[in-house]
Amino acid sequence: MTITPRSNRDAALTAFLGKKAEIDTMLARLAALSDDHFNASPDAVNWGHVGTLEHYASLLRQITDSAFGEGEHAE
Repeated sequence: MTITPRSNRDAALTAFLGKKAEIDTMLARLAALSDDHFNASPDAVNWGHVGTLEHYASLLRQITDSAFGEGEHAE
């Protein structure tokens, strides 16, 4: 079977849309978790919770900096 430019583009588009769906699912799960205050009861919040959220924010910042050309990815 010969791979044509068209079939290669179609395969790339299919892979792209699959990864986009994967990201959309992760974002929806994170949004729901955030809406539930990351499963933390206001009466039980401690500095460990703050550290966990700082870690999450740091990882998300890496993604947003890369996606938007900001931070260490700024030109």
